[in-house]
Amino acid sequence: MKKYLNDYITDIDEIIKSKKITKEVINEHLIKIQFFQHERLIHLLVTLFYCVFMLIFMGLGVIFIGFFIIGLILLIFVLCYIVHYFRLENGVQYLYKQYDMLKGGKEK
Repeated sequence: MKKYLNDYITDIDEIIKSKKITKEVINEHLIKIQFFQHERLIHLLVTLFYCVFMLIFMGLGVIFIGFFIIGLILLIFVLCYIVHYFRLENGVQYLYKQYDMLKGGKEK
């Protein structure tokens, strides 16, 4: 997803630089923003569920050490998802800026 988002951002930046902005480009950009927003929502929910399960297993670690180890493994997943979500969030926010540039012709 990271490569796909970065490639798309680069393509739109090229269109903005070349000033070959058409209504079709703007409409496609809005559709892509919706796709990335959906992806962002799904990753947020997955991240939250991993956090809940991690906290549950960490709490159960008081009872049995095996649960704590599972909680640590889930912590690794949570950290990876947070980094991924952070990149996705920043990419989508940049897409909003690109949309403003496409609509108004404003430079960065």
